[in-house]
Amino acid sequence: MTGQAIRPARLADAIHLAALVDIAGEGFASYFWSGMAGEGQSPFEVGRARAMRDTGSFTWRNAHIAEVGGEVAGALVGYAIDDPVDPASVAEASDLVRPLVELEAAAPGFWYVNVLAVFAEYRGKGIGQALLAQADALGRAAGAKGMAIIVASENEGAVRLYARAGYSERARRPLVPFPGCRRGGDWVLLTRPHG
Repeated sequence: MTGQAIRPARLADAIHLAALVDIAGEGFASYFWSGMAGEGQSPFEVGRARAMRDTGSFTWRNAHIAEVGGEVAGALVGYAIDDPVDPASVAEASDLVRPLVELEAAAPGFWYVNVLAVFAEYRGKGIGQALLAQADALGRAAGAKGMAIIVASENEGAVRLYARAGYSERARRPLVPFPGCRRGGDWVLLTRPHG
């Protein structure tokens, strides 16, 4: 597509990252952030603040932005999963988050695509595939064993995208419903080893 580019995220991209992580997480992020919001604070303000951090997994420093004609179209957030995974991180997770933490822990040493999302008006134009290719390049550069991503089983478009890219199911856990939950079914860990 003409005018399409992928670049490292900047601090100023934090508001876009908050919106895109919520899209990728099926509304989970905005629900989670609402429990962290202070008096008069929007859940997206919490998400923006978290994206502006310099450390942690969800940070602008772990993100890449897809642009079309200079406009933000999508994002990728990813990082290497510890090998071995700290068992305390699983044990300390809340019931809502535990299925996701357990799935992430099932892929130690893999490069984890934590967020891959494209705004609706830019979908179907190859941006998701381009971001997935960027993720693969980052994973290879990091020396990861392979690639990992978690997707809602009912998100058929995303499941097809990842299957076309060679990802296959490794594990699944029931999706714990939460207020505003857009999907049912399971969270599914998909992986692809580096050959």
